[in-house]
Amino acid sequence: MAYWLAKTEPEAFSYQDLERLGRDRWDGVKNFVALRHIGKMQPGDRMFIYHSGKTKAIVGVARVVSLAYPDPAEQDPRLVVVDVEPLYPLIRPVTLKEIKQNPAFQEWELVKQSRLSVMPVSEPHWRLIHELAGNAS
Repeated sequence: MAYWLAKTEPEAFSYQDLERLGRDRWDGVKNFVALRHIGKMQPGDRMFIYHSGKTKAIVGVARVVSLAYPDPAEQDPRLVVVDVEPLYPLIRPVTLKEIKQNPAFQEWELVKQSRLSVMPVSEPHWRLIHELAGNAS
């Protein structure tokens, strides 16, 4: 199982929207590095949901439930998506400010490449985010 982080503008689509829907397509990604990450996702992988914009915090966890496939809403087959379902919200959101202040995260793409919308998460970072949030991983 691999771990990922995917960003979303909560005004457009939030973790709570995913909970309400129960399952949805993770789409709208155009950056080819982020698309390459989506292409590597496997059913069962876990994904942090990060609210960008004003919130700037990891707020929940979802599960990837499909292999990557071309976005049916797009003409370009390189624009791939996956289906995801919500697992649980974090007890306490972990903010970008907290992450940037913690030396354990200094080499993570979330800190170094802040505009990247989908990125891998190492297992130690996955556990540490859960600890900071008050969730058992």
